[in-house]
Amino acid sequence: MDGLRRLADAVLLPGFVGTSAPDWVRRRVADGLGGVLLFGRNVVDDEQVGALTAQLRAERPELVVAIDEESGDVTRLDAARGSALPGPHALGAIGDLALTREVGAALGARLAACGVTLDLAPCADLTLAAEDPIIGVRAFGSEPVAAAGQVAAFIAGIQESGVAACAKHFPGHGASTADSHRELPVLDRTEEQLRTVELVPFQAAIAAGVRSVMTGHLVIPGWGESPATLNRYAITEVLRGELGFTGAVVTDALEMNAVSGTAGISDGAVQALRAGADLLCIGGELADAEVVDRLAEAIVAAVHSGRLSEERLTEAATLAASLGGPVTGGPVADSDLGLRAARRAIEVRGNLKLAGPPLVVDLEVDPSIAVGAVPWGLGPHLSELLPGTRVLRRGPDGKKEILDSVNGSPVVVVTRDAHRHSEVRRLVVELVSIGLDLVHVETGVPGPDLGSVARIDTHGSAFVCLRAAAELLADHTAREDRR
Repeated sequence: MDGLRRLADAVLLPGFVGTSAPDWVRRRVADGLGGVLLFGRNVVDDEQVGALTAQLRAERPELVVAIDEESGDVTRLDAARGSALPGPHALGAIGDLALTREVGAALGARLAACGVTLDLAPCADLTLAAEDPIIGVRAFGSEPVAAAGQVAAFIAGIQESGVAACAKHFPGHGASTADSHRELPVLDRTEEQLRTVELVPFQAAIAAGVRSVMTGHLVIPGWGESPATLNRYAITEVLRGELGFTGAVVTDALEMNAVSGTAGISDGAVQALRAGADLLCIGGELADAEVVDRLAEAIVAAVHSGRLSEERLTEAATLAASLGGPVTGGPVADSDLGLRAARRAIEVRGNLKLAGPPLVVDLEVDPSIAVGAVPWGLGPHLSELLPGTRVLRRGPDGKKEILDSVNGSPVVVVTRDAHRHSEVRRLVVELVSIGLDLVHVETGVPGPDLGSVARIDTHGSAFVCLRAAAELLADHTAREDRR
């Protein structure tokens, strides 16, 4: 393989399918592929992930092994069960920077033990738009300075173990009402708003020594027509020049429709490198040998044509390699840390008291693409802790079945970002108006009061957040064995 093709391979970060490395991945890693990106589809348990990364590193020890492990709702290591650590919004609700750093350190130690070198976390986005379909509880909150402190603490914790953190999605996705997986968001934000709001957590991340920053596929009209990922002004002038970032710039996945549906994946890869990006994510199902070859060939052709300089490509490959391994690791935290933190994040409004084991109604809505099919619902947790609990999993059109199932029981209605789903809000209000003894548990970003007798906000849907809410409900339920 010639040197130019090797440089092109060195800036690519593809995903793959399977719990062991396919032959094409192993061959390309040996030939200089920059790294691989792991998803839930690649995970059975920590031991298997460690074996997988060892298999890959046997081909080339300095390989970048990346994963989207944010803790909370977005988890890959715990995709089959739900995260053992609360997510950013829960940590932001607690407001304890020492705890946030401890959670970050626990996550970093676990990733290091699994052989991961780059964690595509944390989100330095803010929860700014109620209609935002993609960030929500993935952010530490909406107040820039408070969130900035949380971002810095989480990064410091992760990087204690030698794992590189990645602040995302520059310049900030939280004010968007569109999902860049599906379309190209345009943010109507002024320069003053960006510098006093969105960019504050990124400044804190850089000051904390974050080793990488991920660009968002977001258009800022004042910066030009191209999204930040393909925008030289965004990356080179603002992120590097103004904010002083010197680490590796990682793109969000190029197959997301905000890029693939506009510039196209191959031309998007070239544009991103020209703009100043260093490592190109192509993590979806389409990441296979053919796609990797096509992108590498497009990059080589761009150098031959003079559209992309070999100097820029060499710089990108060098910065991408800085996120490789091996990692040193560190002590793994006690297993109760996540649940203890989740308990502290819970907020209760109203008089929380159930007359007996309830009917739990888990109102299902489609999760975001970033979250994926991670188990959700309070019912299984409370059923385990409180015998006699009955569970319904229904969409917001299940009013009749819910009423037919009450039979005089208290009702616990569980929602996920009810403020974003009018049909969910309408159903909860209707159930309350009937006069049911109803507790509302919100597992997303807390929204408006819907009139329930009591309200619990968990600030996330992690396994431990749902478990903590179930514990609280069980402790506030009258039972025969307590009389």
